[in-house]
Amino acid sequence: MNIVIKRRIILENAKENLFLNDFEKYFDLMKNLLHQRITSHVPRAFVRTYGCQQNASDSEKLKGMLSAMGCDFANSCENADIIVFNTCAVRENAEDRVFGNVGALKSLKKKNPSLIIALCGCMMEQQHIADKIKLSFPFVDLVFGTNSLHMFPKFIYEVLTEKKRIFKRDINDDLIHEGLPIKREGSLKAFLPIMYGCNNFCSYCVVPYVRGREKSRDSGAILNEISQIVSEGYKDITLLGQNVNSYGKTLNENINFAQLLKRVDNISGGYWLRFMTSHPKDLSDDLIEVMKNSKKICRHIHLPAQSGSSNILKKMNRNYTREDYLALVDKIKTAMPDISITTDLIVGFPGETEEDFEDTLSLVKEVGYSSAFTFQYSKRTGTPAATFEDQVPEEVMTERFNRLLETVKESSGCNDDLAGKTMDVLVEGKNEKLEGYLSGRLSNNMLVHFKGDEDLIGKIIDVHIDESKGFYYFGTIV
Repeated sequence: MNIVIKRRIILENAKENLFLNDFEKYFDLMKNLLHQRITSHVPRAFVRTYGCQQNASDSEKLKGMLSAMGCDFANSCENADIIVFNTCAVRENAEDRVFGNVGALKSLKKKNPSLIIALCGCMMEQQHIADKIKLSFPFVDLVFGTNSLHMFPKFIYEVLTEKKRIFKRDINDDLIHEGLPIKREGSLKAFLPIMYGCNNFCSYCVVPYVRGREKSRDSGAILNEISQIVSEGYKDITLLGQNVNSYGKTLNENINFAQLLKRVDNISGGYWLRFMTSHPKDLSDDLIEVMKNSKKICRHIHLPAQSGSSNILKKMNRNYTREDYLALVDKIKTAMPDISITTDLIVGFPGETEEDFEDTLSLVKEVGYSSAFTFQYSKRTGTPAATFEDQVPEEVMTERFNRLLETVKESSGCNDDLAGKTMDVLVEGKNEKLEGYLSGRLSNNMLVHFKGDEDLIGKIIDVHIDESKGFYYFGTIV
């Protein structure tokens, strides 16, 4: 092993051990401090999450740390002693929503000066956002970014003991801090990050600037966590990363994403495995082969196209063409005819012509997605696309967006070929609209409704698919 690399590993391990001791200390300190400050009830926390599954996973760690600090959880801001907003920076409307909701907290702070208000997540890694919070929202006590998540209990302790506001951005932290407590949502589905950050620098995307460069978790830590999740009874596990297909590139061990999935597939237990997101440029033949041969990996892949125009894809810095994307889709469908493919699409990227947009519409028709997440282009400060000429007028963008929605609706939905087949279904819960019916998901992530008893919830059962209803199925328990 290279001496420099070995020394770095030793230093990182030393830092990690110091940190682990440190955050355990602050859990205990905060538990005592909060119970001294709040004597009428157990301290209550409220965490609101904006954005993607990665943010949802981060919020589970925040809740885990709050629980370790002795907190229960409130069902609203009004009943909380600690409020945490975990924010998203991907689109402008998400940021606007955060600012509106933060502003509404001013009156709560006035009524309860001891209320702690913390903002974290991707928005807070942007200097202009942090500056705006500092100047315009003086009632906010704590602001910290994605790479400082592990310091949360220490930050709150300093807010309370030093009577000061804390602003912490640490985008360049290249360490992965394992061992944080987690309080997961629900009892069936679990999110598990396998890597953080992004190296792709799509011209419209702020993620590499707010989450930093790619860093992969050690495979042993991932496998141990999955084993723990399975032992706790979770049935649907989603591996997370901005681009899972590039997993392993920052590790010293010789492993890629396909090889990781092979190892995960060997963990015993009745569970399903999903992953997102897959960048088309990095999806390998080996990965397709592993998916094809696996009994645990779901027959579903989220494959963001973003545009059907090669011209726009080049401007987006996506590093594939329309033809490359369609060839990949064909390869996936040939290997797994029963797979469902979902996607992300952006309308109104700078320079998008009517011809470019028509290419996107034709892509939707040609691929036949199960569903698609559609977005109007949102200019993000600091990204190259924000400076591009030929910004598409708002009215044009809106008109195209509505046409795209209609095309997705007409072209997407269930695979009618499944009607008449018996399929595995993960039973998720009662159907609130149909009395006596349960609802669950197929491996391809499509919904199916069927009559059954509530004791089946949480189990994987055989269901005969009777008919397709467009975006869901009706079936009968076998």
